[in-house]
Amino acid sequence: MQLVAIGKHGDILDGVTSDAKVHLRLDDVRDLLRSRGLRWTPQRRALVEVLARTNGHVTTTELIERCREMDPATIPSTVYRTMDVLEEVGLVRHGHGADGREEFHVLPEAEHGHLHCHGCGGTWEIDAQEGREIVRSLERGRGFTVDLSHITIVGRCAACRETGAPGGSQA
Repeated sequence: MQLVAIGKHGDILDGVTSDAKVHLRLDDVRDLLRSRGLRWTPQRRALVEVLARTNGHVTTTELIERCREMDPATIPSTVYRTMDVLEEVGLVRHGHGADGREEFHVLPEAEHGHLHCHGCGGTWEIDAQEGREIVRSLERGRGFTVDLSHITIVGRCAACRETGAPGGSQA
């Protein structure tokens, strides 16, 4: 799945492709929030519009800043509550970066983890197939079921190991 860009009038913008395209309209999100007892406020509309333009991962702090550019009255608690609801229904998924900060991925195609290099600061996704090997190993060896979206493995990338760039332990 991939996020469908939403236009100012709730229309879906062309140019977004995916095998499992989600036809998400502002009206649909409004109705979803209302069905959960939440009001459709200008702040929530701004948040949905910000999410529609977000590719990849974003922290709540970044979301609040972007929303305040559109609507200075945006309150952090509104963003947090709305993100909780949007996660419950599968429109976003949260994980944690190497620094422990909560971050959201908008309509992730599949569950995934992350690699983070202490040397260069680079971050890469562990895709679902590669992640299955890690998850299966922990299940077999420890009987532990893992949520891949919460895995961030910190180490050093091949380039930093080759150049001897400082940062973290050498593996």
